[in-house]
Amino acid sequence: MIKALMIGCSIFAATTAFGADQATVRVEPPNLQSPRPIEKQTEAAVIRDYLQAWQSFGTAFEQNQIDLLDRDFVGSAKDKLASTIQEQAKLGIHTRYQDRAHDLQIVFYSPEGLSIQLIDNVEYDVQVLDHDQVKTTQTVKTRYLAVLTPSEVRWRVRIFQSTPE
Repeated sequence: MIKALMIGCSIFAATTAFGADQATVRVEPPNLQSPRPIEKQTEAAVIRDYLQAWQSFGTAFEQNQIDLLDRDFVGSAKDKLASTIQEQAKLGIHTRYQDRAHDLQIVFYSPEGLSIQLIDNVEYDVQVLDHDQVKTTQTVKTRYLAVLTPSEVRWRVRIFQSTPE
């Protein structure tokens, strides 16, 4: 009985520790390939909303709940993520993401102010769980291209794709 309790506690501690760390974020100065300059307030809002999108992305995948994407994702980004969540739910698995580091740079701001493109060199851990049992854990380093568009109160991710570094 005590042995089973200790095993359960160690599994809980490992699971809790996986999601406890805060990602480090480095923001490079914008390298705009567009005629429109970006205001500091807009830049800060885009970075804040993009990082919050990573959090909702992780929660949606861990809970297999597509509606958790609604606040931060639209268009093809939301469609692709929703499709992946549906597939993993059918398989009875869920995925836990823990972003470790983001190296962000805004590279385009449309002349009308209706889209911002950024590059994110990101490092994150991903765990695949089958019925709450960890099947694999992997550290990933990749580059994401993200296009964000403004909505009523926030910037939302419209395009979210991994690209070769």
